[in-house]
Amino acid sequence: VQLQASGGGLVQAGGSLRLSCSVPIDNFRYKAVSWFRQAPGHERERIARIDQNRNTDYAESVKGRFTISRDNAQKMVSLQMNSLKPEDTAVYFCNIVYNWKDVWGQGTQVTVSS
Repeated sequence: VQLQASGGGLVQAGGSLRLSCSVPIDNFRYKAVSWFRQAPGHERERIARIDQNRNTDYAESVKGRFTISRDNAQKMVSLQMNSLKPEDTAVYFCNIVYNWKDVWGQGTQVTVSS
């Protein structure tokens, strides 16, 4: 299984970006999907998660600014990021647990300039 993340880029503080993750598995609708990020010198942290019932969970650092959503027909999960801050600069990864193993997308760079 290969997850494909896209949508990163360079944006000014206060701007917005939308990340997408393609999850090409047959039982996608039954899977929770998470977004993680990793900044230089920091550990990878989970910032958002959506489960099969569309329940969502966010890290405090992004709550109120980021929104995770899913499209089961397209087998895609998106992360809408608003009011971006320089501290949001990181590589962003999507993640699922598949056959009891963590599966990661390739990562997409988000850079927020001040």
